[in-house]
Parts: sequence; C-alpha cells; structure tokens
Amino acid sequence: MWRYVLKRILLAILSIFIIITLTFFLMHAIPGGPFAAEKAIPDNVKAALERRFNLDKPVFTQYLLYLRNLLRFDFGVSMKHGRDVSRIISEGFATSARLGGFAALVAIAAGLVLGSLAALTRNRLPDRIIIFVTTLFTAIPSFVLATLLLLIFCLQLKVFPVWSATNPSYVLPVISLALYPMAYITRLTKTSMLDVLGQDYIRTAKAKGVKDVIIIFKHALRNALIPVVTYVGPMIAYIVTGSLVVETVFTIGGLGTQFVTSITNRDYSVIMGTTIFLATLIVIASLISDLMYKLVDPRIKFD
Repeated sequence: MWRYVLKRILLAILSIFIIITLTFFLMHAIPGGPFAAEKAIPDNVKAALERRFNLDKPVFTQYLLYLRNLLRFDFGVSMKHGRDVSRIISEGFATSARLGGFAALVAIAAGLVLGSLAALTRNRLPDRIIIFVTTLFTAIPSFVLATLLLLIFCLQLKVFPVWSATNPSYVLPVISLALYPMAYITRLTKTSMLDVLGQDYIRTAKAKGVKDVIIIFKHALRNALIPVVTYVGPMIAYIVTGSLVVETVFTIGGLGTQFVTSITNRDYSVIMGTTIFLATLIVIASLISDLMYKLVDPRIKFD
C-alpha cells in the first residue's frame, strides 16, 4: 500500500509541476502585461515596476526565478495591489471553503438519499420524478441557476437578503453549487445500487424477510459507495475551486472572485498563486478519494 501511496504522491507532484509550467508560459504568451493598460504611468515608472517584478528579463529566466521562490513557498506580491499573494489566497479561500463545504455536504447527503430511494422505487412514480428532476439540474449551468435564484428569491420575493459581509446568507449560493453534483451523485448512486441489489447476498437477505429499507441503507449502500467515492473527491475540490461564477453572481468575494479579478487585471502573481493552490487542492482531493477505497471496501488491495 505504501508503495502505491508514494507513487501517487510523486505523480501528484509531477502533475502540479506541469500545471505550473503550462500556466506560466501560456500566461506570458498572451500579448500585453499587467502594466500595459496603465496609461497614466510614466515610462520610467513603468520600467521600474517591470524591474521590480523581473518582467524585464527573458521569460525562461522569469520562470526559473519563480520556481526558486516557490520552493521557499514564496508566491510573491500582487502586481496591482502590492499585497502578499499568500494572504490574498488565505482570505479568499476561507470564504470559498465555507461555501463549498456546505454545498458538498448538501450534495452528498441529498444525492445518496435520493439515489437510494430511486433504486428502491425503480420504475415507479418516485423514481421517475427523481430522475426527471436530476436530469433537469444537470442541464442547467450554475451561472444560470444562480442568476435565477438571485432574481426570484432576493430581488422579487425578497425571501433571502442579497449577500452582505456583515450578514451573509449562504442558502442560495449553496443551492446553486450543490444542485449539479447532487443530481450526478443521485444518478450514480442509483446505478451502482441497482447493480449491487442483483448480488447473491442481497437475494439471501430478501429471502430471509429483511425489509427493503434495511437492505438498501445497511447492506447495499456501502458496496454501492465505491463509484460515488471516486466522484466525491474531485467533486469537493471542484465545488470549492469552481465556485467563481456563483461567487461573482452573488458578489461573495471568495477565492473565485479573486481569481477572476486577477485574470482581468493580468496580475501574474495572483494568477500563478491561485492556480497552483487550486491545482494542488484538486490533486490532493483525488489522492484522498483513491485512498478511501480501502475504508469503503477492505477487500480492495493497492498495487
């Protein structure tokens, strides 16, 4: 097992390194720069700023300097605001993690329950309703859903307040983020559950008169969780890191908003810092989901 873990960690490090390299060179390949749009800056001040951030050096030299600083966990400072990138990431991620954590819990809990219920009532009315609703949710983009929820429940019905830093309401942003992964988990759970329900030990439990609810939630669900676990790890990272559209719609100001703003401003330091952080988060989540197979099914052996 430890050999497998070590191999996965090395592959994770390689993946992050490739992402760093591609992001750095693609970012610099786009014409312009962080100070190109600043019309009021005199040429000598602009030249000084470029020297300050090593932008006057060849791109490959900038890349080597960035890697050297990165080995010391130094992400640099924002080229637009002068703030430390690490502080920008930590402040933005605190909000994004809270929002994404709530959404992940809702998606997992509701998806497992609805998927099990759909399997239990296969080809009956509850199953048809659940499949119809989940198909609808998978077809609606998150930014469309977030905009509709904002217009209907905040501006028209005034059921929920518009986002405020002093009085935050997570209900609508959590729903916007949770519905798509919840729908996917529901369909995945149903498919996996139906496959498990055809196994011999399930038929034996039915022959002994065990109630369907006990069979579903006690005997079948654990073995049906393996495909769900495969999806849940990357899903959590996707929710936390992919909330930039929802954060922008609700003006939440989390890490996603910082990422979008940095791209608009061509703030190289923040773009690189947030990209590395988000990529690392996704890779770690995938690694953890792989290792959780052993907890779900002890029969699984790692090569």
